[in-house]
Parts: sequence; structure tokens; C-alpha cells
Amino acid sequence: MNTADPKIIVALDFPAEAPALTLLERLDPALCRLKIGKEMFTRLGPRFVDQVIVRGFDVFLDLKYHDIPNTVAAACDAAADLGVWMMNLHASGGRRMMETAMERLAARGERPLLIAVTILTSLGEAELHEIGFSGTPEDNVRRLASLAQGCGLDGVVCSPREAATLRAERGEDFLLVTPGVRPAGAALNDQTRVMTPAEAMLAGASHLVVGRPITAADDPLAALRAIDAEIAAV
Repeated sequence: MNTADPKIIVALDFPAEAPALTLLERLDPALCRLKIGKEMFTRLGPRFVDQVIVRGFDVFLDLKYHDIPNTVAAACDAAADLGVWMMNLHASGGRRMMETAMERLAARGERPLLIAVTILTSLGEAELHEIGFSGTPEDNVRRLASLAQGCGLDGVVCSPREAATLRAERGEDFLLVTPGVRPAGAALNDQTRVMTPAEAMLAGASHLVVGRPITAADDPLAALRAIDAEIAAV
């Protein structure tokens, strides 16, 4: 596992293996960790996770488990066997699901970090109401983060817009992993609640998930270094 503690998590979202491996050759594991999500894991499976890890990168396995408690716990245990640094599940799966998953991981001794997804950063208030959630995105994020911490999880995924509130409410040791981070002037794409890297860190984020501003850059390493310098300054 990487002995450095980079704050940037690069979202490794590609439709095929070759461009992803090409990108790895252009990044520095001392400056970033990597997020492997549903598309790449479904296409390439555990073997691809191994390829990333042997190149020195810590892996955040972003599969957002959400199922009955025993199924989620078994999936988390299987992910831990892959040697990942961190994984996640949906806080909306409820207390028993989260507690069962944490108990399974804790039984291993040394374990990966487990964090919970609160409200997806692509969802605005109107969309939340459409699927039956009352209140604002922030209301729901605060409620689900409190539940996740009460279940012993290490932190949550949240929008940087909620980071300051959660940092104040959940304390300094609770991880806040924030997608929806875009350098000034970058396209928003499918994110709606965004901040710059510096703004997100000042708000209390622990780690920043950054995708296309790095992966689609002409020089990914230069883009990574620029964001790393921006957050180091704060």
C-alpha cells in the first residue's frame, strides 16, 4: 500500500483497459489514489484491480453496495481480499446493513476503510422529491452521515457543498470524500453541486475525487500536480 497520503483520488472511468493503463503510466502514485467504479470493474473485474495495485496505487473501489445485510457484508469481505484501500456502500441501505458490513471487516483485523454514499452529487432537490425524499439535499446528507457515523463507518461520500456542515457536526476524524470537484473554469459535466479543489479542502474535505479535469487533460500529470499544489497551499 502507498505510504504517502495523497488527497486526490483520480476517477479511473474508461470503457476499456488500454487507455486506463496508459493513464497510469502518466500519473504518480505519490500524488494520487485511484477510484475504480462500476463500469471498469464490470468490464475488467478483480484482475484489473490487481494491475492498478501492483503499480503502486491505492484503490478506492467505488461499487456503492446496497443490498440485504449479509450480501453486502460478504461483498465487502471479498473486496477486502483484493487489497483495496477503501470501499463504499449506500447509507440508505440502513443501520443493520452498515453495521453488519463493519462487523465483517473489523473481524479481519487490518481492514480497508469503509465509507457511505449519502446523496449522489448529480441529484438536485427536485429529483430527490421525485424519488420520495423530503427536504433538501443537505438535510438528507446530514441525516445519513449521522447514521453512518453511528454505525461505525469511517466516513461518507458527500458534495463539497455539505463538507463544512458535516465537518462541524461529525468531527475531525470522520472522512469526507468529495466528488463534484472542478478546477476553476472546468466544465461541470453531470455534476450540479461543485467547488474548486481549494474551496473543498477549506470546507473540510478529507479527499477529493477528480475525474475528467485530470483524465482528459493533454498532460494528466501536469493537471494532477496543479491541483495538488492548489490544495497544498490551503
